[in-house]
This record gives sequence, C-alpha cells and structure tokens, in this order.
Amino acid sequence: MSLNSKNQTIRVPEIFLPVANINFNKWSVVACDQFTSQPSYWKKLREYVGDDPSTYHLILPEVYLEDRKDSTIEKINNTMHEYVQKKIFKSIGPSLILVERTTIKNKQRLGLIVTVDLEQYDYQLGTKPMIRTTEKTIIERIPPRVKIRENALFELSHVMLLVDDPQVKIIENLYANKENLPIVYDFELNMQGGYIRGYQIKDADPVIKQFNQLIKDKENPMLFVVGDGNHSLATAKAHWENLKKSLSKKEIENHPARFALVEVVNIYDQGLIFEGIHRILINVEDDFLIGLFHAVDKEEETWIYKNDTEKIPFYIPKNAPKAYEQIQNYIDEYMTKHKKVTIDYIHGDEELIEICKNHPKSIGIKMPCIQRNELFPYIQKGNVLPRKSFSMGCATAKRYYLESHFITNIDPLKGETK
Repeated sequence: MSLNSKNQTIRVPEIFLPVANINFNKWSVVACDQFTSQPSYWKKLREYVGDDPSTYHLILPEVYLEDRKDSTIEKINNTMHEYVQKKIFKSIGPSLILVERTTIKNKQRLGLIVTVDLEQYDYQLGTKPMIRTTEKTIIERIPPRVKIRENALFELSHVMLLVDDPQVKIIENLYANKENLPIVYDFELNMQGGYIRGYQIKDADPVIKQFNQLIKDKENPMLFVVGDGNHSLATAKAHWENLKKSLSKKEIENHPARFALVEVVNIYDQGLIFEGIHRILINVEDDFLIGLFHAVDKEEETWIYKNDTEKIPFYIPKNAPKAYEQIQNYIDEYMTKHKKVTIDYIHGDEELIEICKNHPKSIGIKMPCIQRNELFPYIQKGNVLPRKSFSMGCATAKRYYLESHFITNIDPLKGETK
C-alpha cells in the first residue's frame, strides 16, 4: 500500500481493541503521568478495576516509578502475553479512528488515531524533523521507560500530537460526516474522565493527503508538534534506535516498532484547553524566594503560595515561554545546590494550594498559560520550551489508554511469531 512507502510521516495502523465482552469502562484508564502527587487516585482506580482485564495492569503509573522493580516490569509484560493468549484483543484492520471526547467540563475535543514514523521524529536539541518536540526532554527519564517497552508485545498510547490547521477542516470535516462511519467504541470513562466515542475510517489516503498539504515551508518542513506524552514518544524513539541496530535494511523498512500510535488534535480545536503547569518545591529554605525574585523580569502579576502563609504577589515576564525559561532555569540551578529539594508539576490552582497545605516547607508557583497561536511559530524556529511548560486540559481530560498497536512481529490473534 502506498501509505507504507518511505518518507511518509503518517501511517495507517492495524488497531486492536478489546473484544465485545470486555468492560471498556474498566479497560480504559488515564495516562500514567497524571496524579503523580495523589496516590489515592491510583489506589481508588486499582480497587475499582480489580483483577478484570484493564490497561491499568499494562502500565506503570509514574506515582510508583521511583519504587519500580524488575519484577513489576516483568509482570506487565507477562500480562500482555496473558491477554494475547486469552484472545482479549480483536483487530479492526488497517484503519484510522476519529475520536470524539467529552470531558467532565462538557468540552468536546476531536482527535484522529494514527501511527507516525519514528524516523520522522527526533527529541534531540538542534534537530528539525517533521515531528518536533515542544519541551526539553529529560534524558534520564527515558531508560526506565525503555526497560518497560523493550519486551512489550504492544503499545498503549497517551501521546497527543498537535497539527496547525487554522481553517479547522481536516478532522472537523470527518466529524461532520460521522454518520457514514462505523462506531468502534462508545462508553463512559471511569474516574470522572468524561465520555468517548470512536469512529472507524478505512479510506485513509485522502485524509493523509490533506495533512501533507498543511506543510507550507519546504525548506523547514514541520507537520506535528508534541502536545502530550513527550517522554513516551521519546521512549518509543529510543527503543526503535536500539532495536534497528540488529535489523537488516529490509526489516527496518516496515518493522512495527518503527511506528508509534498517537492521537492527532488540531491546535485550534475549541475543546482543547491550554493551561499552565504550576511548580511546587518541597523542602525549600527562605533563600529560594529571595533568589527567585531576582531571577525573573517583573512585568505581569501572578502569585506564589507558601505552606505557612496565603498567596504572595509575584511578577514574571509577559511572554509565557520566557517566563517558563527564567523560572525553570532558576529552579534547576537551585536544586543542584540543595539536594533535599524535590519538585512536582501540578495542573490546576486548587490542586496546587491543596498540595502546598499538605507539605511543610513547600512553595507553589502559579505559572502562566502559553497561547495556542504562539506555539507553532516558536517551535518552527528551532526553539524548545522547558519541560512541563503547558498542559492541554486538567488531569481527567488527558488521553485514556484504549487502542493497542503491536510493536513486535507476533500474530496478536494467534500468539505466534509471524
């Protein structure tokens, strides 16, 4: 098929979903990098899921990442084999999936499930691939994730890529004609995740052609930027780079691990809520605030929350990327000299205040929101934001694991090597 020719950024995946008798509400769980300071969320989810088939048993929530053991990763991989042997999956064939997601705030967001060629993506600074990272990748965070992926049969994805479609036509036009598309899933998400419905798209060639027409700058071509799941996509890339060293040129062309499952969302989708990602520092001394006040340009008011006081006015640059750069650079430098200090990245003002109240000697910094029309021009120039510089909605609005894409040469329906 022409879609699998070389140098195509978008590929048509063979998507696998649970069979009809599986409880989809228990199967689908929120991205593993959410609620990192709220283990109670994951405990409640674990109790709800129980031993039923669920993506919960196939991921390692980051709240537990520091306590991970080899046995934990082995158990995840064994569960993958078990699910294949029990024939929990069904193939819907080579397809794209149009995703209709409604969050608890009654915001509707549209997306398109595809696979992308990892040869067209790079997280290294200074590179200008077709798919670009938006935030600085923390290299140290990749190896433990690769360890999970290297023996995995398939991937579950919470990666969301953004596309710059100002005319709001490609994904939206597919949705306008949704009556002609088969529904492949339709259910309520657990833990206040809202509602999700998926429509199958079999004729993908015209859709991919439309995406490629969005590439305007032939000298510096760029199609997608990473909106969510930066380190997950970087992990897929690192695993692929390791794996292809042992493959022949022919094997490299179409090996399933070369392609990563993602959801593409138009940056102008009105259901896409851009929010700042706040910083909370724990075990800090008074000198932290003194240094911070001198480290940033004072142009626009925000606030800081201390554990033992109320909100404190604080001024930062009007330009949001600049504000993130100045504040994060100061934090990074401070933490190299104060080894007991820890940092977390928080979505939502109320959550920031609550966590500060529960942690003595903590300081919360309310961060600004990057505007959606600033992002693509900023990244196109070769810039990269500091890590955790923007969020697309609250934690419960994040992508839930649902679809599977096999990254090994195994027949998923037989459990045998192809």
